[in-house]
Amino acid sequence: MKAKLSQNDNKRRSGVLIHPISFPGKYGCGDLGSDAYQIIDLLKESNQSLLQILPLSPTGFGDSPYQSFSAFAGSPYLISFELLSKKGLLTSADLKDYPQFHPTRIDYGGLYQHNFRILKKAYHHFLEHKEFTQFNEFCQKNQYWLNDYALFMAIKDSKKGASWDLWEKPIRLRQDLEHLPLHIHEEANFYKFLQWEFSEQWTAFKKYANNNGIAIIGDAPIFVSYDSSDVWANQHLFYLDEEGKPEVVAGVPPDYFSETGQLWGNPLYNWEKMEHNQFDWWKKRIHHLLETVDCIRIDHFRGFEAYWEIKYGEPTAINGHWIKAPGELFFQTLKKEFGDHLKELVIAEDLGVITDEVRALRDHFDFPGMKIFQFAPYGQGTFEEDGQHLPNEKHMYRAENYCENSIAYPGTHDNDLLHGWFYSQSSSKQKEILEYLEIDQPQKLNMAIIKKIMESKSKWTIYSMQDILNLTSEARMNTPGTCGIHNWSWRLTNKLLNEKKEHFIQLKELTIQTKRG
Repeated sequence: MKAKLSQNDNKRRSGVLIHPISFPGKYGCGDLGSDAYQIIDLLKESNQSLLQILPLSPTGFGDSPYQSFSAFAGSPYLISFELLSKKGLLTSADLKDYPQFHPTRIDYGGLYQHNFRILKKAYHHFLEHKEFTQFNEFCQKNQYWLNDYALFMAIKDSKKGASWDLWEKPIRLRQDLEHLPLHIHEEANFYKFLQWEFSEQWTAFKKYANNNGIAIIGDAPIFVSYDSSDVWANQHLFYLDEEGKPEVVAGVPPDYFSETGQLWGNPLYNWEKMEHNQFDWWKKRIHHLLETVDCIRIDHFRGFEAYWEIKYGEPTAINGHWIKAPGELFFQTLKKEFGDHLKELVIAEDLGVITDEVRALRDHFDFPGMKIFQFAPYGQGTFEEDGQHLPNEKHMYRAENYCENSIAYPGTHDNDLLHGWFYSQSSSKQKEILEYLEIDQPQKLNMAIIKKIMESKSKWTIYSMQDILNLTSEARMNTPGTCGIHNWSWRLTNKLLNEKKEHFIQLKELTIQTKRG
């Protein structure tokens, strides 16, 4: 049965959050080979119909998929050597010296050193085949972003990875690209090859997921990385000075998560210029994303109503101020482009400091918001601030806080796992949580919380793979505001899945009981 994704149908959906980089894999990280297809089989067997992922883009600063070299490109690390071998682009000799990496941690430095070495071998075998028709068609179709991205990466390699603001002025400001050395253009073709292979493999994977009733929810960070082909190739669309340096950058103000706020450092959009060309860059970006996923979670949705502007060079996010954004006009333009079913294609990440204006923008376009169990009153916030994240009437005056047009989670990729979250609470709060869930042992916590949100009115409910498997904080995906070596590095193993099969049996039973699927 093919996945037919609509937030307006009557199906109460259930799904799993895991990024493909965390799939089991033989070559340092998850990829799009046979192990990825087994994840789809597992979801299907467990009556799940959603797979939520993080941005598929190449990772940049801090190995974060939210700090990428391109908002359009796919990560070369996800390219399966197994599938390249089946195409005749790799031999056993090409792979024989591949090192043994840690089974549950991604070594991004090691991936860069060894995976690119092997991908170069695949590229040379590809050149020997001299069968370029499909490759050329791909390059032609995607030239609006691919040419700039490939050239950007080739120049970056020639500068030993230096950020583009450190390049010579003619190249930095794109004034003399015609006279680049031939080897730069040859290297750019290698990066085009990588994107073609990624596209081929991802398209096949998505087709398999959809044909097995699994829809894929993607992720669109609202801002892009400064050191990206997006900014380098579209400098007029950002607040940059004459030398290409940012004038102001993005972040969020201080809150109960951080006394100094979060200084993200992303350049801010020049919305006036974007509006002048009918938000063309954004329309192309959304079109491209919807070729790779079935629905998009827009990260930091509140930034479309107003964003926190910080002067470039500030050490923290404290000295910033709110600037209005043209959110209503922006989404109205997208609605004209994508039709009334835009509301079926977008999830609003409406977490953090959310105002009535942000809620009004979300509701005007009928976008579903997010409900996070960990943000309920047992967390650091107050009942007034966080009561909306409690699934039902216990401890609350309102009968139901999770409206039907919402997506419910135990926690996001930025939260601690349920195990760590629970044991970070005071003993009195731990007792209160267990009483609320009507359980007597912390070992039952994860499935009790999953059951609680499954029983809610939320149309879709999604749980991290780590929480389903009842893992500890060591398997956490990310800790916001840090650049720790463990961020973005968790890996799932087939051994762990085999050891914890009963967790997916429980998940299936709960899914059936709550009439989800």
